[in-house]
Amino acid sequence: MENTKVYIRLNDLSVGYRTRKGLKEIKHSLNLSAIPGELVALVGSNGIGKSTLLRSLCGFQDILKGEVCFNGKPLNLYKSRDLAKILSFVSTDVVRVQNMRVRDLLALGRFPYTNFIGTLTRDDLVIIEKAVDLVGLHGFEEQMIDELSDGERQRAMIARSLVQNTPVIILDEPTAFLDIRNKYEIVHLLHNLARNEEKTIVFSTHDLNIATSEVDKIWLMLEDEVLEGAPEDLILHGYYNKVFASENIIFDEFSGDFRLKKTFRGSFSVEGPELPKRWTIHALARAGFIYTDNARNAAINVTVSDTLKWEIVTGTKEPAGFTSAYDLVQYLLKKQMRE
Repeated sequence: MENTKVYIRLNDLSVGYRTRKGLKEIKHSLNLSAIPGELVALVGSNGIGKSTLLRSLCGFQDILKGEVCFNGKPLNLYKSRDLAKILSFVSTDVVRVQNMRVRDLLALGRFPYTNFIGTLTRDDLVIIEKAVDLVGLHGFEEQMIDELSDGERQRAMIARSLVQNTPVIILDEPTAFLDIRNKYEIVHLLHNLARNEEKTIVFSTHDLNIATSEVDKIWLMLEDEVLEGAPEDLILHGYYNKVFASENIIFDEFSGDFRLKKTFRGSFSVEGPELPKRWTIHALARAGFIYTDNARNAAINVTVSDTLKWEIVTGTKEPAGFTSAYDLVQYLLKKQMRE
């Protein structure tokens, strides 16, 4: 990365907030970075300090120690109007504004560039139109903000930050109130914007599955430190289990999913085409059976065909076959209860 332009760098940063008893430090000695064209997820459990770090990064609350630099210049050396041309922020708050059109909301993003009465130029209107297209809101320009769905409203807020035309975009829990389809679509949108528009985008989330599938880098917030790296590197070093894992929850490094610990019900093997085999393994593992690729060592041997027919071939008294993974699992569970 020696020849790579670094737009965000945190140098020995300590963040926290003021209480009645004085300053409370949340995290210290943070050394993190993000480059143009990169989507970074700040991941951690609820209440661990994600919002505090992002607000400090944006200058919304004082830094306790160290510095935040944008393109090599410390945050405290930027004037407010100049910082608004470098950094835009999308809050986690649900925005419900009455009597404001989508177009009017987006126009607010041009405030750092307009004159004192806020007159929009032709260039401003072109930028607004481009942002509408980038986030997929064409046709919504005249719609009222409070009439939008949660997913559409979040797209409008992202569009407003694009209209602000900053190299850095920071978002606090942008998928917090969205359904699963909109969660993935918003994060995928952010990834495309970072890559195609050369933005440096940082967003906070506690959804590791979505972050792992899309982001270039993760800032992983643990109790005593914040680590950074590609999702795959953090998984290979075993760090994911330190975030949300507990007595009853584990992170499966092979499937990339968090799952509840199960009562061990025996080992099994599966033979068949790759896709039905993959989901047969998933169904049986969810029920507490442990997969092995060595059929000789498995207590249960299952075959599945490309026409989705399952058979148990371990013994001679098993049923002729099953037409769903559900029936297969239910049969094995009931068989264990009888035994």
